Amino acid sequence: MITPWMTVEEILLCYPETIPIFAQHGLACPGCSLAAFDSLEQGAKAHGVDLTTLIRELNDTAAEACPAGTFAQ
Repeated sequence: MITPWMTVEEILLCYPETIPIFAQHGLACPGCSLAAFDSLEQGAKAHGVDLTTLIRELNDTAAEACPAGTFAQ
């Protein structure tokens, strides 16, 4: 499960299928040097992105990419 406290880099490494979700929100996270340091919450706040919506979309995308029963929510 993706949480607000995970770093953006953690999310991208664990769930690469979420890259398009970041892009849809105008976040160029894969190329950002702060991805290793900023939490998802910090990144969303810095870019004016609604954190609740972003987390829901990221978790939905990650869950769709995993076989049934292997993604803990």
